[in-house]
Amino acid sequence: MTVAPARRGTGTRRPVPPPHTGRPSWRDRLGRLDTRFTPYLIVAPFFVVFGVFGLYPLLSTAWMSLHDWQLIDGAQAFVGLDNFRELLADRNFWNALGNTLSLFLLSTVPQLVAALGLAALLDRGLRGRAFWRAGVLLPNVISVAAVALVFAQLYGRDFGIVNHLLGLVGVDPVDWRAETWASHLAISSMVMWRWTGYNALIYLAAMQSVPKDMYESALLDGASRWRVFWSITVPGIRPTILFTVIVSTIGGMQLFVEPQLFDPGGTATGTGGTDRQFQTLVMYLYEKGFRLFDAGYSSAIAWVLFLLILVVALVNFTLTRRIASKG
Repeated sequence: MTVAPARRGTGTRRPVPPPHTGRPSWRDRLGRLDTRFTPYLIVAPFFVVFGVFGLYPLLSTAWMSLHDWQLIDGAQAFVGLDNFRELLADRNFWNALGNTLSLFLLSTVPQLVAALGLAALLDRGLRGRAFWRAGVLLPNVISVAAVALVFAQLYGRDFGIVNHLLGLVGVDPVDWRAETWASHLAISSMVMWRWTGYNALIYLAAMQSVPKDMYESALLDGASRWRVFWSITVPGIRPTILFTVIVSTIGGMQLFVEPQLFDPGGTATGTGGTDRQFQTLVMYLYEKGFRLFDAGYSSAIAWVLFLLILVVALVNFTLTRRIASKG
């Protein structure tokens, strides 16, 4: 150890620290490893779960769609794109696609519009606001099986309450399960009843973040509440509207439980009525994969549905963003 020269007037000398050798200590190495790898460890659980429950099923389904894959005897034969060619020529597939798009439009568009209006109403100074806000979420927390059974009774042909009310105004009873448009309206009302309140609370949370001084300035300038809503509230919650549009598109294109349970007699088959009048794509996938045990064909349906959802979601996102930017 080197010793520094003593100061004048003192008889003590202070030690000088040893020179730096250039090798980091073990604490420095641990600190560098922590800085480098800790962020990856934090996000690793998401990628592990996504890989097991998302990526692997996606790739496995793609591989199965290229095979004649029977679940009963386990027979597997590579057929390439034959399943997709057969699918495009399948009349039942196009029927299910038309039903899916019809139910999606009839349930999603009115649902989001009603949710936006309901959120605007809840955002005002109502008495018992907590009660009303909890009440609009109640349909979503009830079991979907219970909801479907109740609506199946409401839309009964002979003793349904809806037909009884229609009879009071002179309208003949409607066979809600036998007619295509009638069944679509009934199922769409079921979907709207379940999800309107849920989306309304999402819109309400977004409305609460819009600055209040913007409302006050607009009202002082003489703007009506209707003008304030469309000029301030809607542009202020634009990202939330885009989010609900995308999520509702995915859910609407994957509609299964409501139409499956709407006809109690056809629940086991998944055909969606006697003439497949309300069979959706997911119901057709269920019929092929879990009733006829054709895993290859049902996998092809799953991939077509995935691509269809992707296209429709992108179209909805583009249209909604343009409409919101013009508003």
